Amino acid sequence: MKNDIEPFLDRVICGDNCEVLATMPAETVDLVVTSPPYDDLRTYGGHSWNFPRLSSELFRVLKLGGVIVWVVNDATINGSETGSSFAQALHFKSLGMNIHDTMIWSKPNFSAVGALQCRYAPTFEYMFVISKGAPKTFNPIKDRKTKGGTVHGNIRQADGTMKPVSNNGKAMAEYGQRYNVWEIPTHVGDVGHPAPFPHALASDHIQSWSNPGDVVLDPFAGSGTTLKAAKEMNRRFIGIEINPDYVEICHLRIAQEVFNFNQ
Repeated sequence: MKNDIEPFLDRVICGDNCEVLATMPAETVDLVVTSPPYDDLRTYGGHSWNFPRLSSELFRVLKLGGVIVWVVNDATINGSETGSSFAQALHFKSLGMNIHDTMIWSKPNFSAVGALQCRYAPTFEYMFVISKGAPKTFNPIKDRKTKGGTVHGNIRQADGTMKPVSNNGKAMAEYGQRYNVWEIPTHVGDVGHPAPFPHALASDHIQSWSNPGDVVLDPFAGSGTTLKAAKEMNRRFIGIEINPDYVEICHLRIAQEVFNFNQ
């Protein structure tokens, strides 16, 4: 069948992500959650990748209303950040996609290194939320402890005047919607990969931008964290990984029965 995605589902495919994506039917993926090997900060077995072609293929396979969560950062070369993270986000925009949100992953357990004598220690990465049209799904996580009491405040209008918020005077819920800076510790433990995703980062994005039964893709599957989280949350998954050693790690982790969802 021309639009049959079934042969790709719930698999880790070993190969070049552009070549594999080119064989997939268009508009069949609901969500992409991935972290590419940005600015050669890690070797990942020495494999290279083609960002312009990959971004076009991701645009093609993504459904209208689908979302790409692109977790990236910049190297510092000759005392200056490369800016490749924003260049990639703007390239997605040039394809006709929306930069829906620029989120921050703050790492409370990250040990900063580098030229600290001339800049503040970098302890975060960007999480660009790129959408094909308006996102069709948003399941906001509400785990931010509020101060309690009643809602009060104003919203500034275009003309500079202030207007009371619509729920002024109502009782404040115990927990409010999370903001777009997420404090999540980096992965602790050896899974045989130089930079594994923390499980919470993948699962929280999967919860936010997809529903059970949706198709979640990671074109840089790495150690398989996104795929593992998608399986646990009753999503269908597709992983693409060029390094056969990492593919084996993915298979092992996906096969595990998981009881501690914070690992």
